[in-house]
This record gives sequence, C-alpha cells and structure tokens, in this order.
Amino acid sequence: MKKIFNPPSVRRPFGNYNHGLLVPPGASLLVTSGQLGISLDEKIPDDVTAQAEICFEAIKAILAEAEMSFADVIRISGFVTKREDFPAYMAVRDRFTLDPKPVSTLIIVSGFTRPEFLVEVEVTAAKVV
Repeated sequence: MKKIFNPPSVRRPFGNYNHGLLVPPGASLLVTSGQLGISLDEKIPDDVTAQAEICFEAIKAILAEAEMSFADVIRISGFVTKREDFPAYMAVRDRFTLDPKPVSTLIIVSGFTRPEFLVEVEVTAAKVV
C-alpha cells in the first residue's frame, strides 16, 4: 500500500494531488514517455481538453498493457503551452486520477515538436506484485 505524505508544515496541495507518496519495497515500476494529443488517425484536435483526453486515454492503454490502472499512478507530469489552458488540463487530469491521488507537476512550456500540440503528459506508476 502506498503511504501519503501531506505534512502539516507544508501548504496543502492546490488541487487533487498529494505532496508525496511512498511506494513499498517489491513494487513493479512503470514509467511512460510523454503522450501527445494525437489520435491513431493522426488527427490533432484544436483544443487542450480534447488533446488532454487523448493523452490520458493513451496512458490508460499503456497502464492496461502493464496490468495497472490510474490507481497505480504515483506521479503525473503535465506540460501545457498556455497558462490559460491550466484549468481545462486539470479538469481532464482530475477525471482520470484515482485514490490515492498521485503527486503532480504542471509546467508551462514554449512549445512541442509540432506547433499544433498544446499538451503532453507522462506518468510513473507503481504496483505491488
């Protein structure tokens, strides 16, 4: 079982995440590459919500291949190109995350490999086997 750390000496998290998670010995670890908002048919939606949904659906598929789920995700790193896309990204992230909430970082970047990409998401997951 993962142990949650939100010490009283540290400001509460801004959203649905925890400051720290401790994974017990013997856990399987999965690290994903950053997933972009591009579908199998090479379509890239114009808005961050649709792109973030593609990112999280791709991560869901990768987790399933590893016999894991979002309950096993311990860390999410999100990257968006516009500060105003923060709430839309967070709404999608919050729909996918499960308890215990993972630790989370969101960074605003100047761009990705193609200008039409608005968001990229990577995760780390751990499951006791």
